[in-house]
Formats: sequence, structure tokens, C-alpha cells
Amino acid sequence: MFEKQSEVGYMRAVDGIEQKTLVYGEKTLMVEFRLHKGAILPLHAHPHEQSGYLVSGRLRLTIGTEVHLVTPGDSWCIAGGVKHGAEILEDSVAVEVFAPVRKDYLPEPRRSETV
Repeated sequence: MFEKQSEVGYMRAVDGIEQKTLVYGEKTLMVEFRLHKGAILPLHAHPHEQSGYLVSGRLRLTIGTEVHLVTPGDSWCIAGGVKHGAEILEDSVAVEVFAPVRKDYLPEPRRSETV
């Protein structure tokens, strides 16, 4: 799969956070998040392993009981089942990869297909 950059396809995740699935295969899925200053990603957990990279901005990331100040170039990996959340300190862009594929993040036409 190959995708060209496009402004189409962003969806609201929670107030102040937009996401777009960039590409996906049988085992992984990559998402871009646009995070707006002041937004809060509440603590949550899911079974997917999640690796991320902060492209721009600044945020406070909680992983389990640890809190990290994240700046551009920083990266993280969150094991499945671990609670995590974030406070967005300034407008930011993050790219994250999930494994296995998050079927709830697949673009509409492909959700019903087996991945």
C-alpha cells in the first residue's frame, strides 16, 4: 500500500484531537494525530501495542505510572493493556503505529474486510 499526502480523511478522535489512518497492512496500522493545545486524551487502554514519534509540538504523556514531557524527535512504545493518556501543551503532530491492526481505525470502506 502506498498513499500520497492529503488533507482528506481526518476524523475527530476527541475534542481537540484529529486522526487519520495513513497506511496499514496485515500486521500494523499507521496513524497521524493532530493535537491542539489544551486538549486532553483521557487515560485509556487497549490490547494493541502502540509506538509513536512526536513530529512537532509538546505534550505530557502518561504511560502507566510514569509521566514524560515529550518534545519533537521523542518516541515511545506502549505495551497492549497499559493505561496511557496525554495533555497537549502546544499544537502538535504525532505519528503512531499500532499492532495488531486496529480495525476501528480502518477507513470506512475496508472495515468489514478481513485484515
